[in-house]
Amino acid sequence: MAGRLLLVCRLMVRDLRRRRTETALLLIAVTAATATLTLGLALDNALAKPYERTRAATAGPDVVAMPGATGPEALAALAPLATAPGVTAYSGPYPIGYLMLTAQGKTVQAVVQGRDDSPAALDRPAVTAGTWVRPGGAVIEPTFANALGVRIGDTVDINGHPLRVVGTAVTAARAVYPGADWRADAGSPLTENAGLVWVDSSQIGALAGARPLSYALNLRYADPRASTSFDHMSMDGIEYTSWVGIAEADSRLVRQARVALLVGSWLLTALAVASVANIVAGRVADQRRRVGLLKAVGAGPAMIAAVHLAEYLVIGLAAAGTGLVAGWLAAPALTNPGAGLLGATGAQPPALRTVLAATALALAIAAAAALAPVLRAATTDTVQALADAATPPRRRGWRVWLSRRMPTALLIGIRINARRPRRARLVMVNTLITTAALAALLMGLAQNRQVKLGESALANPRDTRTLQAMLLVVVVLCVLALINAVVSTWAAVLDARHPLAVARALGATPAQVTAGMAVAQLLPAIPGVALGIPAGIGLFLTVSLGEIRYPPGSWLLATALGTLLAIAALTALPALAAARRPVADSLRSVPA
Repeated sequence: MAGRLLLVCRLMVRDLRRRRTETALLLIAVTAATATLTLGLALDNALAKPYERTRAATAGPDVVAMPGATGPEALAALAPLATAPGVTAYSGPYPIGYLMLTAQGKTVQAVVQGRDDSPAALDRPAVTAGTWVRPGGAVIEPTFANALGVRIGDTVDINGHPLRVVGTAVTAARAVYPGADWRADAGSPLTENAGLVWVDSSQIGALAGARPLSYALNLRYADPRASTSFDHMSMDGIEYTSWVGIAEADSRLVRQARVALLVGSWLLTALAVASVANIVAGRVADQRRRVGLLKAVGAGPAMIAAVHLAEYLVIGLAAAGTGLVAGWLAAPALTNPGAGLLGATGAQPPALRTVLAATALALAIAAAAALAPVLRAATTDTVQALADAATPPRRRGWRVWLSRRMPTALLIGIRINARRPRRARLVMVNTLITTAALAALLMGLAQNRQVKLGESALANPRDTRTLQAMLLVVVVLCVLALINAVVSTWAAVLDARHPLAVARALGATPAQVTAGMAVAQLLPAIPGVALGIPAGIGLFLTVSLGEIRYPPGSWLLATALGTLLAIAALTALPALAAARRPVADSLRSVPA
């Protein structure tokens, strides 16, 4: 037993050293899937409860109370609440003005709250950049600042008063932009979209001018369940907003982004399986003669399968470790739940469930993709394995009649696909998944929905965050698809070098041979593109909410043609290199 295990290890190490390029491609393909899974699990951890994390970090209240009255009447209405039964802590009341803010040439609605630099028992906004409020300065909620396009040091105008932006901060006492609830009148129950701004409490009266000020009182209850009964409830002229309602509003920022990354991880996993199957198929086809030699010296099917599967399982374990590290390092930049919320970063090592899930995925991809071709190689007859013969095309009278009337390039392409039909199907799957992801991204770009805030409109942070997640997935998908296309083309060129040499000996030109290889890749890619466009649109429609806008037909057509042109270009380069090789050398070469 020990001798067999040692033999398997030696053969595995030797094969990995001989095929370093293929091993690296396999490692990249499986790593992409495991890194995406690690990011997905990190995203669940960071975004599962973004509001709750922000609330804990900023001492968020259980309930925010706002009276319908303004000025001294509002303060009188709020005074008894601070000592009401069940209330254990409070902060405020803080003055609030519903004012207009002008920045970057846009005038929008802003909820302006007066604060000072003394620490509060409840609602201590966490400064994410710059400093806290001071006279002459304004602190803006980060999501609102991003939509406005302002940075620290810029000047904004609030109701005709210029203020310098001194910082950005997040809070759990009010929903982030665009849900800060602006009111045309201080006591009006009707709310509109707005962003949140903090200023020094000594200045808010001057900023508001003739507009009456409202007030907000933050409360914490001894019984946590008591606060959940307040959900935008009005009683005795006072409006109560529970943290549950604020959390629901904030969660809309990341809900679609989470779905986009979840669906993207499924697509990446499917593409990784196709990629590994493609590479494994090429390796096994290239190793058929080696399989025959092993069988000739007495190795049985179990030994053959063990030798090959050991390689892929080792690569899978290495890819699991690489993917975990890559996902962990990328998590801080990619799992931020949004500028207005505090999310967990990748500072802590991956959890045990993440390590186990990534390892299981990597091994499953390697084993599932390798199992069928490895078993097929292990059960191949020794003489056939030594001959390394491809699947002979079935000859039919009508096929022969039709082939006589085909252009040479088309005939070569069809014959190559007929010899290796499984490879052609993998090309179609690769193209379908990639095109579907690109079509979904075009759907996301076409939305471009904006939020109306009074006189101007700003970008919708929910769509922006979703588009960022989709772009991340598409970039990784395209890289993996590129690897698939290169591997598939090169494997096809190596596998067809003898038939192509025979075709050239019979009169085919290098240009016809190159075109034939391109046709061999384009024939299965065309149905993949044709199915991928509607699949991507349907995928976007499945996970999207609200009004849907469709991209122009020219975008989809350009995507389809660009995908096919990219495949043709990737095929032409290695095919042209192989076509330049002398025919005699190709015919004399022996399969590896």
